[in-house]
Amino acid sequence: MDAVSAPVAADGAGAAIAPEVPPARLRDLGRQPYEPVWRAMQAFTDARTAHTPDELWLVEHDPVFTLGQAGKAEHVLMPGEIPVIHVDRGGQVTYHGPGQIVLYPLLDLRRLKVGVKEYVCRVEQAMIDTLADWNIEALRRDGAPGVYVGDAKIGALGIRVRHGCTFHGLAFNIAMDLEPFRRINPCGYAGLQVTSMVDLGGPSGPDAVKPVLIGHLARLFGLDVEAAPAPALPAD
Repeated sequence: MDAVSAPVAADGAGAAIAPEVPPARLRDLGRQPYEPVWRAMQAFTDARTAHTPDELWLVEHDPVFTLGQAGKAEHVLMPGEIPVIHVDRGGQVTYHGPGQIVLYPLLDLRRLKVGVKEYVCRVEQAMIDTLADWNIEALRRDGAPGVYVGDAKIGALGIRVRHGCTFHGLAFNIAMDLEPFRRINPCGYAGLQVTSMVDLGGPSGPDAVKPVLIGHLARLFGLDVEAAPAPALPAD
């Protein structure tokens, strides 16, 4: 999907006036179960207009496996007591749990004049730049979205774009129990190794990483970010 230019107004002399982009609202939801947050970002995306400010939602989820639209059940090996939820993002299966930053950029790509491939690249770059601030060298892999340190994945990406607006987003392993990843084929790859920042000499929790990640994402997308209260969530 290519970026679509937003309408441009004109002043009385006929000169073009670029539409004003409102500040993006940053909402930290704390720790939450997965499904109410998913339903809330669906509702936000469905209700937004061309004038709705973009939002960035930060959350840590209760333990959950999520399986994308084209996800294959055979990649869920031994879920045990952890629930498996089929969702409307791209990609296969991944795990969310405490100690992982999940960031949902709810962005109007048409207004930002950014195509989907470039959006994915910039989101990955925000994680790469964040890791570099802790002297951790990370990279992309062709054909396998996400961010890797050596042979191990540290950041996953699963997105959905509806009417030019994004929802779902990234999962960034900071300081978490990685055992549940052994119960699945992460992102559909059998035997894929997974790592986290704390295992690479990084911080012992997400709080130190959140503002750095948001800063890099805001820079890469040219966003002016302001803090806002957490959204109301539907009953679980």
